[in-house]
This record gives sequence, C-alpha cells and structure tokens, in this order.
Amino acid sequence: MGTVVPKKILIVEDEKEILDLVKLYLEKDGYRTYTAMNGLDGLKQVKSEHPDLIILDLMLAEMDGLEVCKRIRTDPHTAMTPIIMLTAKAEESDTIVGLELGADDYVTKPFSPKALVARVKAMFRRLERKEEGPSRFLYGTLAMDLLRHEVKANGREVPLTAKEFGLLEHLLRNTGRVLTRDVLLNVVWGYDYYGTTRTVDVHIRRLKQKIPLLNDAIVSIKSLGYKLKEP
Repeated sequence: MGTVVPKKILIVEDEKEILDLVKLYLEKDGYRTYTAMNGLDGLKQVKSEHPDLIILDLMLAEMDGLEVCKRIRTDPHTAMTPIIMLTAKAEESDTIVGLELGADDYVTKPFSPKALVARVKAMFRRLERKEEGPSRFLYGTLAMDLLRHEVKANGREVPLTAKEFGLLEHLLRNTGRVLTRDVLLNVVWGYDYYGTTRTVDVHIRRLKQKIPLLNDAIVSIKSLGYKLKEP
C-alpha cells in the first residue's frame, strides 16, 4: 500500500496565540502546516509551498486578507485553492466582500479549533467526493469536465473557485429544477455550514459575471432559490 501524503495547509494569521493553536490542532489531525504572520509572507508561501488549503485571517498588517484573497484568485495556479477566511468582525458586509473575492468559507472569531478542523475536513471531503453519474456536462457553449476540474465557455477556460465549480455542477445536474438556497447551501457548502443563504446569492452573481451566458439561463425564483433553464 502506498503512503498517504498529508494535505498541506497554510495558516495566515497575525495573532500568534491563534496561529499556534490552529497549527497544533491541524497537526494533531495529521495535516502538514505552514504559517505566515502577514499577507505578503502568506503570498510567498502560497507560491513556494503550493498548499492544498489556506486559512486566511481577514485583518492582517501590511496587506489585508481581502487583498491576499484577491491575488490568490487572480493567479491561475492558485485560483482553485480552497480558502477559509477567519474574521473577527461579525458584520456581514466584510464576510460578503470576502465571499465576493473568492473565499470558500468563513469562520467568525472567537471559534473553537475543533470546529475549524471540522470545517477543513468537510472542505476536503467535498473536494474529493466522486459523484456518481456523468463526468461531463454540456450546456449551450458551456462545457464542464469533472475529471479535469475544468469549465470552458466558447472554448475558453473559465477559472472558478471550488464553491463556484460545485454550485455550477449542481445546477447542471438538476437542469429545469428549482433548487432552494438551503438545498444549495447543504450540497455545496455542507450541512455544517453556518453562513447565511446570502452566500448563495453572492456565488450565483459571480458565476453570471464569469460566464455571461448564465445571465439569462439561471433564473431567480422569488424567495425560494434558483433554477437553470432547460437548454
């Protein structure tokens, strides 16, 4: 049997106590960790270590978490890397901005390290889950290849975050069916997700921005959710 290679997680957090605690709990669970205490160092580590997941604090010195997130998402090599954002602010606006920029999940401080590790595990589970059924979907000029983890529109590749990819996949699997926000949250973010249904709206909006043909194809069903029209 081959050796299981531990997943690499980068923690970018400027509060040493929180950083050490998160590191301790993740390593206890078998993950390999890398740490950075500011945004610039975090970006360097992303380039040099190629982490499988990034835990990113929102409030960082020199370069804040939102800017770090934006840069990670605009680099094709890291556009798909899952990001869990840590935010000390309970204000929804910051969280929404973080999600707008491509964070996949967020945890509000103070948090329990065990809960954060559970989120990390859930994220990896969803990324590794091999859905039964077709591995390729076609919708007009849109093509999704699950095995290659690739989406193309008009023959050109569209970089999507893990959550955007999961959301589009679920819409394509259920063409013509109304999917409630709760169902989408459950399937794409997991039953243990504590965010608001507003998260779904933010991601739908981003999908439409990245793939203009979805502007008319994804229909909002008042106070319920969304539907991808039959092609």
